[in-house]
Amino acid sequence: MKRREIDLLNSKKIRKNLDSFEDGLIYSKDEGRHPLARYASFDYCFNYFQEFKDKTELVNKDNIQNSCLHLGFYLASWGMYRGSANLLQKSVKIFEPLIKYIASEKCNVWGIDVDSYTEDNISKLIKCQKIIEKELRIDQKGKDILVTKIMLGVFGNVPAFDTYFKSGSNLGTFNKHSLKEIYRFYNNADYSKIISDEVARVKTFEYHSGKVGSRSYTKAKIVDMIFFIEGYKNDKNKLK
Repeated sequence: MKRREIDLLNSKKIRKNLDSFEDGLIYSKDEGRHPLARYASFDYCFNYFQEFKDKTELVNKDNIQNSCLHLGFYLASWGMYRGSANLLQKSVKIFEPLIKYIASEKCNVWGIDVDSYTEDNISKLIKCQKIIEKELRIDQKGKDILVTKIMLGVFGNVPAFDTYFKSGSNLGTFNKHSLKEIYRFYNNADYSKIISDEVARVKTFEYHSGKVGSRSYTKAKIVDMIFFIEGYKNDKNKLK
């Protein structure tokens, strides 16, 4: 039987990809993970939203603007404003309806991670995807990238389905099938241990101190890193 593309990695390649991410393969000047590096924008956005135990406080008069700004800058830093008809011509206030959904009881995807991709939770993630598309009036072009980067940056519950992740995983679309494949990939005993060990080890940067804090990356974020690096290497190999 032909192996599925998502299975073409092995434990050695997975560890190497994670080491490459830590060592700065994708960072400027080979500086590795650094509080000033562009990829640390994820850390600050993720920490901001996760720190609110009462999610309704995200939209009170003292926080709603900050909530929009945090999400907007993270997306800009991660390339989502570059050539985007969805965001480029809009002010940061475009995120208000989305933040109100994120803070509401209707948003039931907080705390979901790849180890809990049950049928019910996968359906919740897909529903969340559709609501984000509606609230931001996202057109079809590039919708997977923008929506999943929002879900990763706010909830940490799915990988970002950008060009490199899709190339590395061979999962072309964010849908139920892809989420089931990610869940199946994670449930390989060797892989789940590597991912869980990485979760225990890799912490986010705190904004105020600029130092590594106590909040861990999620399993979905680690999966994102594994396949992002694989896709990045695939792209570089094409140029050789």
